[in-house]
Amino acid sequence: MELTWLSRWQPQLLAILRIVVGLLFLEHATQKFWGFPVPFPMSGPLPPLILAAGTIELIAGILVTIGLFTRLAAFIASGEMAVAYFYGHFPKGFWPAENMGEAAILFCFVFLYLAAAGPGAWSLDGARTKDEPIR
Repeated sequence: MELTWLSRWQPQLLAILRIVVGLLFLEHATQKFWGFPVPFPMSGPLPPLILAAGTIELIAGILVTIGLFTRLAAFIASGEMAVAYFYGHFPKGFWPAENMGEAAILFCFVFLYLAAAGPGAWSLDGARTKDEPIR
């Protein structure tokens, strides 16, 4: 059974992917800065690298969610997640199931896809450039 009929919904489904991933990424920033929805596991002042990561997560998470400067924000977020994987997870073991790095890898490649594919429907990028109508 072919599901080619789904292709007509591609811009909307891409937008839903963008919005969900942006909100999930933003959640990591709110956890670091405000302890919401759950406290960040590290207590005390945030080290500079974690502070930088949280800042990228906050800004890129908002921009990707609303679809503004999506390609640039997603590209930077993808790079942050590659660094997070190799700096924070890979030293704990080779396999992602062992080093708890699945989320970092998924974020990295979804953001890389969004950087290439663009924001999809319902984006401020589309409204700003008139390249793609908001649907």
